[in-house]
Amino acid sequence: MSARFVALVAGVFFFFLAVVTQGILPFIEPTARTTDVTAVVRTDFGQLKWVVAEATDYTPQQQLGRQAYLREGCWYCHSQYVRPVTGETRRWGPVSEAGEYAFDVPHLWGTRRIGPDLTRVGLKYSDEWHLAHFWNPRMLSPDSNMAPFRGLFDTPAEPVRIVDDGAGSRSLERTPVTEKLFAFASKEQIKLTPNADGLLFVPMEARGKAPIIWTPNKEYTGDTVNIAAETEVLQGLIAYLQKLGMNRGKWRDLFEPQKLEVTDVTMPRSSEWIAYGKEVYQRRCLGCHGESGDGNGPAATFMYKQRPRNFAAAVFKFRLTKEPLPTDGDLLRTITRGVRGTAMPGWHELNIIDRLAVIQYIKYELAVDRSNPAKPYAYFKEEPPGPPLYIGRPPVPSEQMLTRAKDVWRSAKCWECHGETGKGDGEKAPGLKDDLGFPSPPADLTAGQFKSGPTVEDIFRTMTTGLSGTPMPSYRDPLSEEDRWALSYYVLALSAYKDPLSGEPLPIAPSDRRALNDPALEADTPDKAYVPSGRAAASRSGAHALAGRNGNSVTEQRAAKE
Repeated sequence: MSARFVALVAGVFFFFLAVVTQGILPFIEPTARTTDVTAVVRTDFGQLKWVVAEATDYTPQQQLGRQAYLREGCWYCHSQYVRPVTGETRRWGPVSEAGEYAFDVPHLWGTRRIGPDLTRVGLKYSDEWHLAHFWNPRMLSPDSNMAPFRGLFDTPAEPVRIVDDGAGSRSLERTPVTEKLFAFASKEQIKLTPNADGLLFVPMEARGKAPIIWTPNKEYTGDTVNIAAETEVLQGLIAYLQKLGMNRGKWRDLFEPQKLEVTDVTMPRSSEWIAYGKEVYQRRCLGCHGESGDGNGPAATFMYKQRPRNFAAAVFKFRLTKEPLPTDGDLLRTITRGVRGTAMPGWHELNIIDRLAVIQYIKYELAVDRSNPAKPYAYFKEEPPGPPLYIGRPPVPSEQMLTRAKDVWRSAKCWECHGETGKGDGEKAPGLKDDLGFPSPPADLTAGQFKSGPTVEDIFRTMTTGLSGTPMPSYRDPLSEEDRWALSYYVLALSAYKDPLSGEPLPIAPSDRRALNDPALEADTPDKAYVPSGRAAASRSGAHALAGRNGNSVTEQRAAKE
């Protein structure tokens, strides 16, 4: 028997083995058809609990993106499966469950991991981060070996001139190319900012609006721009990526590596640490924040909704100090956790030494007013942060507290910016700007993507200090501590029992909602997930035994303890 014949037989055998294991067995195995998953929900009182839920199918837009993901070969390098070992779960999140793959035909688990696993990538990064990443991955991840996917963008061959629009603003020249991207006669405008190299990103939402080239701080002074316009395929691909892992609900709010709590950390100034911090900054931060820390890095044009932080202005949103400047601990917390809903990701995977070093560089080299070269003003030298404010133990929430909070919401006029229902659509929302002149839209509180953090203590901190550089003021003096705690719980309640991706209400029965709202219910891990009453029988019969062991009610939990 020749070696060639043996190889032929072996090849045919393994081909059919692959067809059986990947094409036939998944349809025979019952767990391959289950849609049951354990997911994290936020209760009316702000608690995060695991519950047995049903996975949802992809939307048409997400399906379009999945097709692009397949077509572009993304699955060649990226796996989509979290293995049940400590290293994997601390990097990516909770262990994968069968129900998450109910609508994945064919499965895209992958066999190689040249790139990061993507099964938990949903809402880890903002849409704007993904846009910049597809244009040039190394702007954001210098160690990446991923190729740019600029073919997904609409990129006109010729530069477009910047012209005066006749009303005191700058716009783009009206050409057949730009008329496909904008509606120049529209009264609704969209402000877009090129990066320092003259690259201008144009989002899909610009269709139907008139373009305004917005450079309040002279971010770009040239006469022409090169356009990179978003397409429906690119929009769908990002929608697909944001879906991955979101059948597990608000699990990221419980993700331990990002739950750093720091009261106060202060490191003495060190030239060696500053020098090392500069190296870290240039590798990790320059793409968005720019060479000089002015917030105008190469990727900044893609961040048209929320610009990167301008360190030179020494204005920081998140702190636990009465004075404007944060402590090292505040900066460490922000860098570690990231800023949810923006292009600033969490850097918990970055070595703690790197994080502390880059803080030194930001404080002593970038947060400096150099308008007078002869006398640069180093903010952190001249105005050292004060002591941290004290935040006590949060009170136990109640229905009475939430009722009180509704009155506080009205009297504090939160609705003027955030809207009556908290969706960020208040009457003052359209004209709000930050200190640098860029639009500063109020947060959609119903989405549950809280920039400062997901806990009631995080919301209380924001209520107490405000968000420097934005229209969000401090309520430390106008509101009592009791009112701030009540309002903080109310803000969390606005996103209770809602899908973290779509914002739509979850199908929770009133009885299950009452049970989940009970503080006595323990459901802090997937194996203790609460089983809704309609699923209890199926869970106990073994279809979801993992969650079924915990019972489906507070009464059963208490009985088990007794």
